[in-house]
Amino acid sequence: MELKLNVSGRITKPIHEVFEAVADPAKLSGYFTTAGARGRLETGATVTWDFADFPGAFPVHVVEVVADSRIVLKWGAADGGDGAGAYETTVTMTFEALEDGRTLVTITEEGWRETEAGLKSCIGNTEGWTGMLCAMKVWLEYGINLRQGFYK
Repeated sequence: MELKLNVSGRITKPIHEVFEAVADPAKLSGYFTTAGARGRLETGATVTWDFADFPGAFPVHVVEVVADSRIVLKWGAADGGDGAGAYETTVTMTFEALEDGRTLVTITEEGWRETEAGLKSCIGNTEGWTGMLCAMKVWLEYGINLRQGFYK
């Protein structure tokens, strides 16, 4: 059994604005990385994401960035089985302009070990990425930060 998550959502903003909300660390920090993001997502870069609910900056390795289309990242699986970050999962975000002017964002993550700890981490990250898409939608469309004060 392959452990893989897939979540998606539609945001009522142009594709470039939605893409930049992920690629630009200042924008990402406005709704998702509650303790800050450092470094723009560019192919070959290593950036850090910090979350109030999971203190400590996470290194994020940027595998590929295609402007307004695709972002591929690798980061520590943190499934607790071998210690946080003992191996990496791959996160792929795709951005698709829809005919009605909205942008479809799809996030997949894969590469967990097929263990109970891997399954638990996969389920937790499904929750996390769904929350990220919801937070991005309301931040871009209404200027509201859903995560502010939500975790701590």
